[in-house]
Amino acid sequence: MTRKIDIQGHRGARGLFPENTLEGFLAASALGVTAFELDVGMTADGVLVVTHDPALNPDIVRDSTGDWLDGRGPTIWSLTYAQLTSYDVGRLRPGSRAAALFPDQKPHDGARIPSLAAALKALPDTRFTIEIKTEPSHPDWTATPQALAEATLNVIDEAKAAGRVIVEAFDWRVQRHIRRVHPAIRLAWLTRPETTLKSRLWWDGLEASSSVPAAVAAQGGPVWAPDHTTLTEAEIAEAHTLGLFVLPWTVNQPDDMRRLIAWGVDGLISDRPDLALDLVG
Repeated sequence: MTRKIDIQGHRGARGLFPENTLEGFLAASALGVTAFELDVGMTADGVLVVTHDPALNPDIVRDSTGDWLDGRGPTIWSLTYAQLTSYDVGRLRPGSRAAALFPDQKPHDGARIPSLAAALKALPDTRFTIEIKTEPSHPDWTATPQALAEATLNVIDEAKAAGRVIVEAFDWRVQRHIRRVHPAIRLAWLTRPETTLKSRLWWDGLEASSSVPAAVAAQGGPVWAPDHTTLTEAEIAEAHTLGLFVLPWTVNQPDDMRRLIAWGVDGLISDRPDLALDLVG
């Protein structure tokens, strides 16, 4: 294949290793993965940490005694960093939905939720797409979009990593704030049908137009990160006409990877970046 496709490991490479952990990032890096998509939230004492869920997920979290959480745990925003790092996220709960989805995931007992700063330091030559997680319908679950954006920018600047990161969010208040205060940062605009239908909530008050690529381009792009399950070949062509880089998520089946590559996507975010890398050579 002559066209270069940007393959990014989703939450590290959670089809193979514990998600959003240093252990997972390092193990996937050893397999040749050179870019990762990860998620960030903020602790009660202001530490930016790598985690997808607003609250501790009982499918992947055990307490300091090794017991699985009994249901949804406390929010990340309610815990200090010291409290958060007492939890083990190194394996999937047997019988859980996550365990069924990722039967090949190798456990790494003792893995902790890391700080973003630690991830950037551990992999100084790796590119990262950093998703800032908020819940506009539940603003009490996280720090504000502006606070999360500022904290993310501070960590990026302290690590001198601006040249190897993309920052993205479904909540477009994040990107619009970053565009104002740090215009050099490369931005991606996450979309899925649910957020488009509720665009005034998720797109900082904007009304959805008939064209999602056009809405992303109107914000200045340069990256559009759509849900791959509803993405069409025509939308990819339109996005390219508008100068956008198309980076769909989360593409795990080789047949879907082949189809999207044939349609012209510029990259893929995948829980199985090993399979994607095999396809693109």
